[in-house]
Amino acid sequence: MMLETIELETGPAPQWCVLWLHGLGADGHDFAPIVPELVRPGWPALRFVFPHAPMRPVTINGGMRMRAWYDIRDLDLANRADLDGVDASVTEVEALIAREAARGIPPQRLLLAGFSQGGAITLAAGLARREPLAGLIALSTYLPMPMATAQARLQPQARTQPVFMAHGTFDPVVPLAAGVAAAQALEGLGFAVTLRRYPMQHAVCGEEIADLADWLDARLKT
Repeated sequence: MMLETIELETGPAPQWCVLWLHGLGADGHDFAPIVPELVRPGWPALRFVFPHAPMRPVTINGGMRMRAWYDIRDLDLANRADLDGVDASVTEVEALIAREAARGIPPQRLLLAGFSQGGAITLAAGLARREPLAGLIALSTYLPMPMATAQARLQPQARTQPVFMAHGTFDPVVPLAAGVAAAQALEGLGFAVTLRRYPMQHAVCGEEIADLADWLDARLKT
């Protein structure tokens, strides 16, 4: 079954879509309030789609069931992500991308965004795209697989997708070093990455939203 979603449209008959994935334990409502802060006058009409992750037990939380894109098995980043769960969520996201195409918004006018766990899925999905998206937005996150696995999954066309990454310098959940390592790995694979740092913890700040809007402005004018 298709994931349940929250949808917001900034105008009639949107021709662009931002598909935004929330973090661990949140849901699709989490980032909906960002829309009026992010959107600028003069942009084309956008459809924001905020899916709810499936409910699943999360190991580091004592097996408690919550909305999660994959199980987190360990605090150590090298062993944190359940790759089978990552793959399952990528498949769910691909179904949502296909639904947007059926509704008239092709991949080249869709931006995939995510925070924390959602950002990890964004990067995993982006690597494997045979038909490039308009861009990838990965906030306070990391690459949820070893570099060798990322190289094996990389599709040549995927490299054309621009990437915006942002991270808090005081992030206690996903250390800044993990975000920097992910950006460097993507650059090593041939992606054009914009990485911004902010004096915050595991969060989103106003300056970050403004920088993201600047980055989106360039994408939406192409």
